[in-house]
Amino acid sequence: MEERDPGMPREKVVTVQIEGGRARPGPPLGPMLSQLGLNVKKVVDEINEKTKQFEGMTIPVKIIIDTKTKKYRIEVGIPTTTALLLKAVGAKEPPGDPMHNPIGDLPLEKIIEIALQKKPQLLSKTLKAAVKTILGSARSIGVLVNGKDAKIVTREVEEGVYDALLAKYEEEWEKEE
Repeated sequence: MEERDPGMPREKVVTVQIEGGRARPGPPLGPMLSQLGLNVKKVVDEINEKTKQFEGMTIPVKIIIDTKTKKYRIEVGIPTTTALLLKAVGAKEPPGDPMHNPIGDLPLEKIIEIALQKKPQLLSKTLKAAVKTILGSARSIGVLVNGKDAKIVTREVEEGVYDALLAKYEEEWEKEE
């Protein structure tokens, strides 16, 4: 039988789906945290602070607890690109026919912001590539960008039309996660 090193931290991971900024101390979260010896109100307040930018969207949240020291850290997942785009245009769901029935129009700046939010999940090496990925998603659900079909904006991005705008966000993209 293998003995465990008493110096090793023992971690417990609690994963929940929460609406951004709306975690509650009630079940299932409250009792789980309480059972692990944590200050439920403090943890819930911290989750709400970290997730308020995703209000109205359901997001995965992990609470990693060291069962010995009761120290914890909160990791907030990122909503889907579709959820971020729908929230940005104020729609609940994509239309049945996105090519002929657009659901909204976003400025390219908003597409760039979504690309920055999604960076940890994107395989894109550059901000320009990430923006083109988000534009593809926008087009597939009927979101216009700068009043145009996202396919046209994608072509303009490739041609360098928005290089000056992208340069303003480049530093933020380059930051390490």
